[in-house]
Formats: sequence, C-alpha cells, structure tokens
Amino acid sequence: MIKRSDFPKGFLFGTATAAYQIEGAVAEDGRGPSIWDAFSHTPGKTFNGDTGDVACDHYHRYKEDVQIMREIGFNAYRFSISWPRVMPDGKKINQKGVDFYNRLVDELLENDITPFITLYHWDLPLALDEKGGWLNPDIAMYFRAYATFMFTELGDRVKHWITLNEPWCSAFLGYFTGEHAPGHKNLQEALIAAHNLLRAHGHAVQAFREEVKDGKVGLTNVVMKVEPGDARPESFLTAGLVDKLVNAWFHDPVVFGRYPEEAVKVYRERGLRVLEDDFEIISTPIDFFGVNYYTRTLVVYDPTNPLGFSYVPGDLPKTEMGWEIYPQGLFDMLVYLKERYRLPLYITENGMAGPDKLINGKVEDDYRIEYIEKHLEKVLEAINAGVDVRGYFIWSLMDNFEWAHGYSKRFGIVYVDYSTQKRIWKKSAHWLKEFLKS
Repeated sequence: MIKRSDFPKGFLFGTATAAYQIEGAVAEDGRGPSIWDAFSHTPGKTFNGDTGDVACDHYHRYKEDVQIMREIGFNAYRFSISWPRVMPDGKKINQKGVDFYNRLVDELLENDITPFITLYHWDLPLALDEKGGWLNPDIAMYFRAYATFMFTELGDRVKHWITLNEPWCSAFLGYFTGEHAPGHKNLQEALIAAHNLLRAHGHAVQAFREEVKDGKVGLTNVVMKVEPGDARPESFLTAGLVDKLVNAWFHDPVVFGRYPEEAVKVYRERGLRVLEDDFEIISTPIDFFGVNYYTRTLVVYDPTNPLGFSYVPGDLPKTEMGWEIYPQGLFDMLVYLKERYRLPLYITENGMAGPDKLINGKVEDDYRIEYIEKHLEKVLEAINAGVDVRGYFIWSLMDNFEWAHGYSKRFGIVYVDYSTQKRIWKKSAHWLKEFLKS
C-alpha cells in the first residue's frame, strides 16, 4: 500500500479547479462576460444547455471549500483567476473582483494551504474576443498587462504561478474542432491562436522576472501518451509524428525556441502557414512544466485524412469521458519530459469522471480510489527513477461545470448537489484523508 511518507519531503499534495467551472456569480461585483459565458448560452453548444452561471457558487462558498481542503489534508490548491472578473473588458481593473482573490489567497494561507495560481484557464474576456481574441497578435500584450497586475497584487503571498492551462485545448478545441469556446473550425486559425498563446506566455514570464523577486513560474500542458493503434510500421512513425503535433508543439518552443521540424513540415505540406516569430520571448526560461495527464492516444496511419492519421479506440477500461485508464502512460510521459526538457515537473491535473451516484447520503467511488492510487504509484516510480516531480494535484476538488459536457460528468472527490449546493465527501475524499495522514 502506497503511503504519503514514501514521497519526498516537501512534496505537494493538492487539488485543482478552474474559475469558470466553479465560481458562478457571473454578473456579480462588476465581472464582465467571457467567451465561455457567450458559448454556453449559445443553443446546442453544451450538454442540456448547461452554463457556468451558478456552477458550484464557489464565489460565495470559498471559505467552506477551503475548509474541506484543510480537513482532507491537502497542502496546496491550484485555482485560476477569472480574467473578466478582475478586468471585465480585458484591460480596466475591477477592484471588487481583485478583492475576491485577495480574500481567497489569505484564506488558503491561514489554513496552511499553498496557493498555485493559473492566470488563464480558458475564460477570455468577451471584449477581447470581439477584437480578435487569440487570433489578434495584440492579445500577447493585453495578457502581459493582466499578468503584471496579478503578479504585483498577489506576488507578495503567492509563490507558484502558471501562465496558461493547456494551450493545445485553447487553440485546437477552440479554433479547429469548435468543441470549446469560441467555437471556430479552422485549422489555420488554430495554428495562429497557438502561436499567440505561446507569445502571451512568454511575455507573462518576462513580466514575472521583472516584478516577482521570490517565486516560480511555469506552463501547464495537457500531455498525452501517443501510441500506434496497429502494428504497421507506418503507424509507429505516425505515432511519433502526432506526439510532435500534440505534445512537443507546446513544449519545444518554450525550451528550445522553435517548433518541432517534423510537425512544421506536415502543416506546410498542407498549405498552412506556421508563424515563427518571437521565439526569443516565447523561450524566456521557466521554472517548471505542469503536466495534465488523463489518458493515452492511439493513432494509425491514414492517408485519406488531411493530416495523415486517424484516432482509434483502445480496449482498456474507460472513464465516463470515454478515456482509457492507463497509469503507465503517466510514468512514460514523466520520463520523456525529464529526458527531453530537463525541468522540474508538477502533475497539475490527474483524475477521472465516474458514474457517481448519491445513495443514502454516500458516494461509493472505489473506481476513483483505484485510479488515484495506481497513478500515484507511477508518480512514485518516476521519482525513484530520477524524475524531479514536486507535486500532484487531483482533478478535481468537487464536481463542476465540465465545459461542453455541462454537469453531466463528475470529476470531483466531493459530490455537489447542484440544487442545494451541498458538498458531500465521496469515499475517495475519505480515502485521501487517510492517505495524507499516512
């Protein structure tokens, strides 16, 4: 049985959330609309027409939620700032919104919980989207100004910062597949958005170096273990290429100051323009990479597909999201990231959506306990193999608005009854409390 004491001294065990998924209060105290407010209120974009208008009402219940973290025994909490709450139009400061995050940070510190702040978790101010959003090169400087303000406001107490959460999702789900806000479907736009996201990241890191004397800053990417879906040699080569398109595209520029050549070639052969400026800014040195890991990706060579490959389903047990449960992929990717980039790592998200049912006041989510335990075993295995992993954040503290899936998926270790906003510990939360004592 794995124990907390097996992990290095100072290792952070935390949980993670995102502003639009939990806060609610979308029109209170001067908050402006975000692209997710507009997207979720557009018919047909989310399951059941669900929105984040109320979500988990964390804006009013944050003290209760911090107490839950403390009682479970977490020593860190990763949360995001709502850019439109602190700057409703993306530029002008809204002090009431800023005050909320000051209160939240103070509450965490009073309870011996280390705040880990993500500056951008997908909720772009709608006013900036109307100026072109992530397609507008000026967005990098808007983001720099926002980041600079947050560093000066909270940097005296917050020592761990993440610029962006999963820029792959912001760019490709937001601008290519249309599954996420703002809902565009154009691959060229996705490449432009990806580049501007990386430019914004670089500018924020530069601002951090100028403003914060004591702290660490990094970038969180979704990391997928890409494997061939059949035994053809072409599919093995394809898996290596897709790894460059999905993973290295958002890591290489930050460390090496360039996109992976194989991926650039693929896009250019298809008549797409790859932006290759500002790499000096993009590669401003960071202190760590955040790793969001959930599953693997199986691909096969497919010359009929515009990009030369297709995704195929695997045969492993799956979560309610349809994602395969594959702990070995986490170990493999931690080793890969260590060998390729030589940076400290934090697992900033790991968790599962389960078929959670509240029965007689309890949620018996043994499958989630098994999921967490098996992934923690692989984290420990990676640490023992020499990978510098410094923390693990469970996604998520509580059930919440799961983007296009609305409230149909439950990722939390705490069950939320959305009709009453009552928080109910699942069996996994009780298990974690015992683990964190061990």
